[in-house]
Amino acid sequence: MRVLMFGWEFPPHITGGLGTACYGLTKGLVQHGVEVIFVVPKAYGDEAEDGFRLMNAGDVLIDYNDLQFREHLSKIKFMEIGSNLIPYVGPEEFELLVGQEEKKETSQTKISHTKRFEFSGKYGHNLMEEVARYALVASSIALNNDFDVIHAHDWLTYPAGVASKNISGKPLIVHVHATEFDRSGENINQDVYDIERKGMEAADRVITVSNFTRQIVIERYNISPDKVVTVHNAVESVEKPGLDDVQKHINEKVVTFLGRVTFQKGPDYFIEAANKVLKKDENVRFVMAGSGDLLNRMIRRVAKLHIATKFHFTGFLTGPDVDKMFTLSDVYVMPSVSEPFGISPLEAMRSNVPVVISKQSGVSEVLKHALKVDFWDIDALADAIYALLHYEGIKKMFLRYGKTEVDNLKWDNAASKVLEVYNEVTINV
Repeated sequence: MRVLMFGWEFPPHITGGLGTACYGLTKGLVQHGVEVIFVVPKAYGDEAEDGFRLMNAGDVLIDYNDLQFREHLSKIKFMEIGSNLIPYVGPEEFELLVGQEEKKETSQTKISHTKRFEFSGKYGHNLMEEVARYALVASSIALNNDFDVIHAHDWLTYPAGVASKNISGKPLIVHVHATEFDRSGENINQDVYDIERKGMEAADRVITVSNFTRQIVIERYNISPDKVVTVHNAVESVEKPGLDDVQKHINEKVVTFLGRVTFQKGPDYFIEAANKVLKKDENVRFVMAGSGDLLNRMIRRVAKLHIATKFHFTGFLTGPDVDKMFTLSDVYVMPSVSEPFGISPLEAMRSNVPVVISKQSGVSEVLKHALKVDFWDIDALADAIYALLHYEGIKKMFLRYGKTEVDNLKWDNAASKVLEVYNEVTINV
């Protein structure tokens, strides 16, 4: 089995759980004998390629004079997602993408040589431009490589997946790690929603990271339940050398929030709960590790509550710094408003840190030894934090059984379920 897989980020260059999940799943698939070509917009050269091929989209040469490429380019109907989404690809490329025959004829006379696209691989103001260009590059990759199935991770790569399917005729799997409703609540970006919906409609199977997300896909995107399957995420069981030397240097207990400081992650509920805990026990420090559009508002709220001397904002942490943060933590909290899965609680439990998670998270479906509260119930959240800080019996129980529970959540098992999906969609091809 050979898979053409599209992602947007890859460790160690990540902004959240998406890259981590892609890496874990890909390694698991390799263990099952699957050959993976993993395409990213921008590769930095220091990514770990553990038995699979990592392809940098910026290295792909687009040959507009290739008759086969020009013939198949007209099949990329999915790129007709509105000119407002792709205003930056240049007049020649845009005329090709919209698929208008008279414009294509004119544009083909203007394009006289090959071209490479540069990708930042970031989530910046030119994001839609990169999504469109990535799909164009994907069509060239699909023409020039052999594979059995296409696997596209999250909405940023769905156009690339659909373009590859239209050109190759191979089955498409789209993997839903989050939806626009998770990111934005009811105030969705209609353009992003449309890309998600069209990607799911074009897919032969839709993989969701939780049953929580599966219901959103079925109810909000009107996707047939028959083609939506849940495969829960996992966590890597790896040794972290050097962490025994990490020292706290403070006497207070440490409670940590680690994630994007955005609406979806519920950082405001963490702060309100922290304020309640500090009224009962001043010997606690709270850490908000991450960055996002709500960060300044959270800082102002902490100042207004007069708890700034007990609150720390670290900014975005990666790699060893994340591991050190878990080592320094006594409790980890994930109060997400809408969390498709949530790998960070698994990473915390792997580091022997008890966790409090919201019931509105996919990871709550697979964890038994975690305290679960409704994200909006600040009193329950504060009580759960206080209990893990002060009642040793509860803490020891969650640590003892939680570590074992997490150790059994392996990417190898998740990959086995994904391979079953591959076999289902390719059996008649």
